[in-house]
Amino acid sequence: MLVKTFQAASMPEALRMVKAELGPDAMILSTKKEQTGGFLGFFSKQVYRVTAAIDPVRKPAPPQSAPVVTREAPPRERTAREEMESSMLAPLARELKDLREKVESLTRREEEARAEAKAAEGVETAEQQDGGINLKNIPRSDLEEIKKLLLATLAKSQEGGTKDVQWPTITVESPLAAQSGADLLPDDSPLARELAYSGVSTELIRTIVDTLNTLPLQSGNQTVKGRLSETLGRLIKFAGTLKLKKNSPRIIALVGPTGVGKTTTTAKLAAMYALNRGNKVALITMDIFRVGAVEQLKTYSRIMGIPLEVASTPKELEKAVEKHSACDLIFIDTAGRSHKDKEKLDEMKNFLEDKIQMEVYLCLSATTKDRELEEILNRFRIFQVSKVVFTKIDECESFGNMVNLLMKDNLQIAYFTTGQRVPEDIEIATPAKLADMIFREGAE
Repeated sequence: MLVKTFQAASMPEALRMVKAELGPDAMILSTKKEQTGGFLGFFSKQVYRVTAAIDPVRKPAPPQSAPVVTREAPPRERTAREEMESSMLAPLARELKDLREKVESLTRREEEARAEAKAAEGVETAEQQDGGINLKNIPRSDLEEIKKLLLATLAKSQEGGTKDVQWPTITVESPLAAQSGADLLPDDSPLARELAYSGVSTELIRTIVDTLNTLPLQSGNQTVKGRLSETLGRLIKFAGTLKLKKNSPRIIALVGPTGVGKTTTTAKLAAMYALNRGNKVALITMDIFRVGAVEQLKTYSRIMGIPLEVASTPKELEKAVEKHSACDLIFIDTAGRSHKDKEKLDEMKNFLEDKIQMEVYLCLSATTKDRELEEILNRFRIFQVSKVVFTKIDECESFGNMVNLLMKDNLQIAYFTTGQRVPEDIEIATPAKLADMIFREGAE
């Protein structure tokens, strides 16, 4: 297939260029409007880029002056666009046909049942009045088949394939509604495929689907995302908002490998609780090794009006904590350490092993792969990690790695950071946020 990109000042002009060079059978692959040229964002021009393709085997049309030969034309060869549409729509058409036949069959059976009931009782049932399909007496095997067809068709409709389909009214009553929802989502459901696409392991997908199917059926229209959120809330520990102590500060030290954004995360947490919630907060930094780390945190503390102490020894750390013992919260920024550098990790462990009662939050980048996340966690367990913070959510392409780590290692998740802005780009981790990230990724 020959693929070319055309650029023009308007979309009609770009399409004319495509037709002139590739012919009327060209297939449009993509269109894009963008700015080009200029200086520092000024005086740029708007252009349209159209990418099109054509099968190079196809012979060009004969010139207009070619003599007309009267003979039976051979069957027209389908274009690349028609081939693609046929391959995409044929399976969907078959599924819709199966679904329509199944519903029509059930409708006929329901009408026969109604007629028998009417003849026997001489009254019209409530189902006859509202014109729905009552599945109360339908065999379980038929119900399962309908559910699978509906789920498969729903996945296609979200891609725009069945926008105009008019579905019959279906009323699901007992005994199905009286159950807990078992087998409502099979292993090959759209949700299972969404989780697999996100990188969740096959074993955990089964656990998630099984747990979701045990949730009681609720009245009203409950979305799959909402049920996934409730399921994740049962399978993963979410820390929620920090609860303050009455007579002493709550002390939190942030640890993690280099480059995950501990210093920025420390500043975001300080801003969240000092500026947004009015708590009394102090900062302590132990990161005296990285160039500019202390100055960076000093800048944040000065802007927020929060005190900052620098501690280069365990004794200095103890004095800094004692100095701000009247605060509600004390956040400690530590130096980044490679999980492969055991000597440096042991050194920092000795630094933090003092008389101070503190909690250790492990900062992990959401862009890190599953295997390396496990290695980092195993090496940093020497700090008695209580909670996890996932950073760089905005740079992440999939979120299954987080689900895998949190579920397999029974970890408690505290926060997500979603960018570089302080204090905006941090939020308390919730099941709804995690479910939203998984579905947003699939939509993109």
